Amino acid sequence: MQLLHKLFSTKCMVREKDCVGEIPASKEAYKKTFNLAWPSMTESVLVCLTGAVDTMMVGTISPQAISAVGITNQPKFILLSLIFSLNVGITAVIARRKGEQDQDSANRCMKQTLIVAFLLAILLFLLGNLIAEPLLRFAGAGEDIISDAVLYFRIIMVGIFFNSIGLAINAAQRGVGNTRISMTTNLTANIVNVIFNYFLINGACGFPKWGIMGAAVATALGNFIAFLMAVASIVPKKRYLSLFSKAKWRFDRHTMGSVSKVGFSACAEQVAMRIGFFLYAKIVAGLGTIPFATHQVCMSIMSISFGFGDGFSVASATLVGQSLGSKRPDMARIYASICQRIALIISTVLFVLFIVFRYEIVGLFTTDQIIIQEGAVLMIIMAFTTHAQTSQVIITGALRGAGDAMYVAMTSLLSIGIVRPALTWLLCYPVGLGLPGAWIGVMLDQFMRLGINFSHFKKGRWTTIKL
Repeated sequence: MQLLHKLFSTKCMVREKDCVGEIPASKEAYKKTFNLAWPSMTESVLVCLTGAVDTMMVGTISPQAISAVGITNQPKFILLSLIFSLNVGITAVIARRKGEQDQDSANRCMKQTLIVAFLLAILLFLLGNLIAEPLLRFAGAGEDIISDAVLYFRIIMVGIFFNSIGLAINAAQRGVGNTRISMTTNLTANIVNVIFNYFLINGACGFPKWGIMGAAVATALGNFIAFLMAVASIVPKKRYLSLFSKAKWRFDRHTMGSVSKVGFSACAEQVAMRIGFFLYAKIVAGLGTIPFATHQVCMSIMSISFGFGDGFSVASATLVGQSLGSKRPDMARIYASICQRIALIISTVLFVLFIVFRYEIVGLFTTDQIIIQEGAVLMIIMAFTTHAQTSQVIITGALRGAGDAMYVAMTSLLSIGIVRPALTWLLCYPVGLGLPGAWIGVMLDQFMRLGINFSHFKKGRWTTIKL
C-alpha cells in the first residue's frame, strides 16, 4: 500500500527542494490531467481503431489490397512531416502563451502559422501527385500492387491538402487545452470515412463498386469534413482562439522565431523518424506480399496501443507548456509523471488482451490462416513492447511541450533512423528470423528511446528553456 502511495501520490513526484509553490492534492491533479487527456486519448484511439477498420474493410478485397494501401503509409507521413513539425511548434508556443495569460500573442501565433500551413498544404498536394509512382516504387511496391497504390495515394493527397490546415488548427486548440475540439473533428471525419468505405469499396446501397479507389475517396471526404469543423471552431469571436480576434496576421519575428525554434527541431525529428520508418517498411516489404500484409495488420493493431500513449502525450505537452509559462516547473514534472502513471495501468490491460486474444484480434482483419498464425506470433512481441511504447511517447510529448524538441530529434535520429532499420535488416535477413525479426527490432527501438529520453527527463534541464 505504501509502495502504491509513493508511485501515485503527487507529493512523491517531485523533490521538496524543487517545489516552487503549493502542490495540489493527488485527486485534484489527476482530475485535471484526465479531463484534458481523455478527449485526446479518445480521439487518438478512435482514429487508430478507424484505421484498423479501414484495413479490415480493404482486407475484404484481397491481401494484395492491404499491401497496396499499407505501402502508402510511410510516403504519406514523409510528406506530412513538415506539417507535423509546424504543429509541434504551434502547440508548444500557444501553450506557453496561455500559461502567461497572453491571449493576443496566442491568436497572433495561430493566424501566422495558418498562413504557413496553407502554403505547405499546396506544396504537399502538388509534390505528392508529381512523385507518387517513383516514391511508392522506392518504398517497395511491387508490380502486383503498384497501380493500385499510386491510384490510392493520388486521391488521398487531395484530402491531405485539407487535412494539413485542419491539423494546424487542432494543434493551436490543444495548446490552450481545447482537446475536445480536435477529438470531435477527427471522430466525425473517421465516421464519414467508415461509412463511405462501406458504400464505395464493395458498392453497397446502390453506390459504385470502386474497391481501393473507394477507400481513398472515403478517406479524402473524411479529411474535408474535419477541415470544415476545425475552421468552424475558430470562427466565433468569443472563443479564446478566433479568426476575428484583433491579433494581426502580419508575420513578426518574435512569434515566428518562437515557433521556428521548436518547429525546426521537430522537423529534424520528423525527418529522422520518417526516414527510419520508411526504410523499416521497405525492408519488411522485401519479405513478400503476404508477410507485408501480416505486418500491416499487426501495425494497425499496435497503433491502438500507441493511441493511448499519444493521447496522454498531447495532455503532457499542453500541461508542461502551460506550467512552464506560469513559472511552475515543479507542476510540469508532476503532470508529466501523472500521465505516465495512468498510461502504465492502461498498458498493463493491453498487455493481457494482446496475449490472451491474439488469434481472435488478428482474425478480425482477415480469414487468411497464414496471416492469422504469423500475426499471433507478432502479437506476443507487441504485448512486451506496449509499456515501453506508451511511456516513451509521453516523455517525448513532455519534452516537446517544454520546447526541447532538439533532444527528441537526436534520439529519434539515433534510435529510429539508424538502430531500428539496421537491426531489422540484420534480424530479418542475415540472422534469418524474417518478419518476427522486424518486430523484435521495433521492441528494442522502443526500449532504447525510453531509456535515453527518461534519463534526460529526470535531469530536468528542459524546465529552463525559454520560448
